[in-house]
Amino acid sequence: MPPSQIVPALADQGTYIASESSFYRVMHKHKQQQHRGRSKKRTAKPLTSHRATGANQVWMWDITWLPGPVKGLFFYLYLVLDLYSRKIVGWENWEEESAEHASQLIRRTVLSEQCVVRQQPLVLHSDNGSPMKGATLLETLYRLGITPSRSRPRVNNDNPYAESIFRTCKYRPEYPEQGFKDRTEAREWVLRFVRWYNHEHRHSGLNFITPNQRHNGLSKQVFEKRKQVYETAKASNPGRWSGATRDWSLDEEVWLNPEKATLIQAEQKAQT
Repeated sequence: MPPSQIVPALADQGTYIASESSFYRVMHKHKQQQHRGRSKKRTAKPLTSHRATGANQVWMWDITWLPGPVKGLFFYLYLVLDLYSRKIVGWENWEEESAEHASQLIRRTVLSEQCVVRQQPLVLHSDNGSPMKGATLLETLYRLGITPSRSRPRVNNDNPYAESIFRTCKYRPEYPEQGFKDRTEAREWVLRFVRWYNHEHRHSGLNFITPNQRHNGLSKQVFEKRKQVYETAKASNPGRWSGATRDWSLDEEVWLNPEKATLIQAEQKAQT
């Protein structure tokens, strides 16, 4: 019997020996606390980890709801984000969640990004929602040569970049708190948001360049220009700088859920 059964059973007999935590401690000491029953022993799911060194190598996608004209009515925003550049490479707004809609969006995004022409490996990461596991979407990914990837079951932080962009979207000053009157209005608003996010928003995770600049390989040019501006300012007034000018650079390797070993290696590399 487990301690949760032992303690009340003893109490019904008028006996108190120890608390449940004490029973657990003694059972662990004598190796009597292990898996019981006919079911398989629960195993830990490995962390899904991906690395991108360029655009269109790893995509992440998710679905969020947008408020409709009345309480309880929603429009669903499907959004595909590139891991390397954080650019929104695909999006659409529908009135329901389905694998068929997701399949349409992925096909359209692959065409717009010319992934079929380049024929480079591509990973599509998502959570474990039913549209993400639907047969229609999986068949589409198979035909396009895209590798599906999903978060661990019942884990809500394995797709952090997708969750982050939804927060950015819904915290925009012009986000309509009272809801959208119809799907057309919702699509028009999302279109404006995507244009702002990709082409105007200086992303803090990209050292304040736009996702579009990173996606199109313009980051080095932008950083070099900023570096020259700072070097000129330092030369004209060196007393304002006690050391080097600001580091205008960005790592060319981006990880989704890096494993602990990877993080340790990165820290050691930074220290050396």
